Amino acid sequence: MPELGSASLTIVAVIAALALIALVIAGVLRRQVLAAPEGSPRMQEIAGAVQEGASAYLSRQLRTLALFAAIVFALLFLLPGDGGIRVGRSVAFLLGAAFSAAIGYLGMWLAVRANVRVAAAADQPRGTQVGARIAFRTGGVVGMSVVGLGLLGACGVVLVFGIEAPAVLEGFGFGAALLAMFMRVGGGIFTKAADVGADLVGKVEQGIPEDDPRNAATIADNVGDNVGDCAGMAADLFESYAVTLVAALILGRAALGEEGMVFPLIVTAVGAIVAVLGVWLTRMRAGENGLRAIYRGFGLSAAAGVVLAGIAAFAYLPASFADLQGTADIGDVSGDPRVIVALAVLIGVVLAAVILAITGYYTGTTTRPTRHVAATTRTGAATVVLSGVGVGFESAVYTAGVIAAAICGVFLLAGGSVWLSLFLIAVAGCGLLTTVGVIVAMDTFGPVSDNAQGIAEMSGEVSEQGAAGLTELDAVGNTTKAITKGIAIATAVLAATALFGSYADAVSHALADISGGVADAGDGLVAAMMNYSIISPITLVGVILGAATVFLFSGLAVDAVTRAAGAIVLEVRRQFREMPGIMTGKQRPEYGRVVDICTRDSLRELATPGLLAAFAPIAVGFGLGVGPLAGFLAGAIGAGVLMAVFLANSGGAWDNAKKIVEDGEFGGKGSPEHAAAVIGDTVGDPFKDTAGPAINPLIKVMNLVAVLIAPAVVAMSAPADANHMLRIAVAVAAALVAGGAVLASRLRATRVDREAAASAERDALGASVR
Repeated sequence: MPELGSASLTIVAVIAALALIALVIAGVLRRQVLAAPEGSPRMQEIAGAVQEGASAYLSRQLRTLALFAAIVFALLFLLPGDGGIRVGRSVAFLLGAAFSAAIGYLGMWLAVRANVRVAAAADQPRGTQVGARIAFRTGGVVGMSVVGLGLLGACGVVLVFGIEAPAVLEGFGFGAALLAMFMRVGGGIFTKAADVGADLVGKVEQGIPEDDPRNAATIADNVGDNVGDCAGMAADLFESYAVTLVAALILGRAALGEEGMVFPLIVTAVGAIVAVLGVWLTRMRAGENGLRAIYRGFGLSAAAGVVLAGIAAFAYLPASFADLQGTADIGDVSGDPRVIVALAVLIGVVLAAVILAITGYYTGTTTRPTRHVAATTRTGAATVVLSGVGVGFESAVYTAGVIAAAICGVFLLAGGSVWLSLFLIAVAGCGLLTTVGVIVAMDTFGPVSDNAQGIAEMSGEVSEQGAAGLTELDAVGNTTKAITKGIAIATAVLAATALFGSYADAVSHALADISGGVADAGDGLVAAMMNYSIISPITLVGVILGAATVFLFSGLAVDAVTRAAGAIVLEVRRQFREMPGIMTGKQRPEYGRVVDICTRDSLRELATPGLLAAFAPIAVGFGLGVGPLAGFLAGAIGAGVLMAVFLANSGGAWDNAKKIVEDGEFGGKGSPEHAAAVIGDTVGDPFKDTAGPAINPLIKVMNLVAVLIAPAVVAMSAPADANHMLRIAVAVAAALVAGGAVLASRLRATRVDREAAASAERDALGASVR
């Protein structure tokens, strides 16, 4: 087994120790959060119901996903490669999946205990500040855990497998990404089905407040915030961290050798220090807007990350590229690698800051785009929807442009060297993720403050002043959730671009392994399958299929929410109709039935998008070849970034436009303008919290699948004696699995439509009899 030099091994061991320290700090922060008062017995009762529902859902979800993990674990052994590498890759897959699931569960577990503590703090002296600190430190626990487990897993693999670690880490990244995608889709369906059902029946039809305890969907809505926004987003950011690190190690070894493989670990270790600084420095001052405090903490931690990463580059890397020996040809690159790598880190951090500003502008409650959406409520729901769609389209262009500019900047730093630029893109992603601890804290802040407001309203035991403070925190949380989605999209694009390079590395190594036995390049079919040129018609077909997969995936996710939300609407309507005592407060709604419906439907629906993501690249790769598969990945990345930003920012603008109306502008609560704003918000719910965020792990899962299967695709395509019948059989089987999952989803939709129609007929008949 190849080994790293002793100096590099010492550095990796120190980084592993730092990862353990990060986990210890997470434990300290967790204890601080749990030490806060839990509030009145009524608050604890409501919080207990949310805790019970969230734990039950995630436990069932993880049992379901364990089956998928076991199947993939076995399939990974079928891929070509050295026996030790195959075993290590499969075990690393389970490790990545377990860490992703653990991070998601931790995010949920602590959030459902912090929410009641934030609500209880509302009437304390400086209640808004205390609540903000509890909510942010809750996210800090999850952020430190992301950093600690991600570094620990990567360092452990490097210490065991040495210079061959990148091949094993492909499995680690794949496990993290696959579990995160399933948790994102499942949690997103749960939370938005409950949210849409609660809003449509409660606010629009019955005219009661959002978290009114008379609404049977309120508990499910609060449960959904935690299993979707906390568990799903925490797993999503963990897989972004893991996948970016994996890509950086693969490309670093190819471009610069041992130093290139170790340096990304150093940069991400800097992130552990930055996370501590960010969580500690983010404190809301008296009379200060919470968003400003969070921006300040992010800015200070980002600046510290740039400085520390620059110091690490000058301390570790040599002064000349000639002293770095990678396996890929990076050409004759001039300049000091220490300066160039430090600047790549700076580009990543600046990219995060710019996207933070763009997303905040397009989704904030005080900015022109969102206020424009709120103003359109005066002319009805249609104009609200149209204006929100316009905001999403416009913001997607600017966000994609900024990401493209960052990639161009990195390419210029590399002097036009393709391999070096790919490595620097991965380093820029690691630089962006030096702030991941603060990013996770920002995201968790949102659902914790949202739940706190819900508990306060349902309990009725918080003063008017305290409720106003919680409303302020909730509005800040809406913006921070939108911002973290934007940053997560940027990390996804950088990671996917770097993985694109990893895919090319895998193909080149596979071709080198069969050198001398490759089929004649003049063979039109084989030449087309190996052709990366975009002007090749078959490669362009791959681009189209990749973009189409993003659209199909998004459509499946939104449609799943639509069906599940429809079931919630019917159930909540039934309870209001058959239990008239609910509205007078004499009967307690059947909260558990709504939680059960959300759980059932979300677990039933999450398989289809996951199977599509895993098997579509297999069908394209084995069916069309490595060139079209490269086009497939390019199409998925291009369409994915635009679609994800569009969905996230449209939804964020609709959500905060509703907040503006509920705060008394444009008619206020209970007005026709409010009803129009609620319609816009319910359209945006599956956009911003289900389909949009799930695109992030989607494009990384498809890239990782492509990296993993590339050697097998080459082995079945390029040799003169290649078994093309077997290759086509694999492609057809993969296409049948993906297509069959989509067909099953369509049949399920038809069945649900029939059941809804029958239910409506029964209700109409019952009403006529009465």
